[in-house]
Amino acid sequence: MTSPTVPMPTQPSTRAEARDARADAPRRGRLARIGDAMLVLAAAAGAICIVLAIAAAVFDVRVTLFSTGSMSPTIPAGAAAVARGIPASEVRVGDVVTVDRAGKLPITHRVTSVAPAPGGALDARRITMRGDANAVEDPFPYDVERVRIVVFSIPGVAPLIAAGATPPVMVAVTLAATVLVVAVFWPRRRRRGPRRRRAAPSRRTS
Repeated sequence: MTSPTVPMPTQPSTRAEARDARADAPRRGRLARIGDAMLVLAAAAGAICIVLAIAAAVFDVRVTLFSTGSMSPTIPAGAAAVARGIPASEVRVGDVVTVDRAGKLPITHRVTSVAPAPGGALDARRITMRGDANAVEDPFPYDVERVRIVVFSIPGVAPLIAAGATPPVMVAVTLAATVLVVAVFWPRRRRRGPRRRRAAPSRRTS
């Protein structure tokens, strides 16, 4: 009479096989962790850039860099200010505003007087301005229909923003981001331990 086939239990793995099995688990080195952190920072910076681009297009928000100290100590040289566009009819004495000038760089000073612009549109205003660090007002008044009012400023960041917009820095950042992406997402080989051999079932006879 032949008894039913009984499978033999598999043998426990050896230390070498256990070590190889542990090596099969995904392990990420220090470079990969740094790469992940840099990617998170890059994603955050990209999100900020997208938000600023949308704000500039929809809400007329701009970033102004201060290379001189004419608005010190309120806004020192090297600061960056965020300003939003408003109609000139909303300007009040004491506001710090940016005015565009034909053929020249925009100027950001404090408003000292506001009056209707002679012969201008209904919302046009003639304003005079003066820098906080200046002893006299600007030489000429400004006839404007729209200005950008400063919302807040951050000291010391203008050189960083200006440097980040230069072609060499942009190329370097692009290359660094490419290297990080490749380092993080490049497929890694996993070591495989020796295959276990299943014991052949034995047959017992009686």
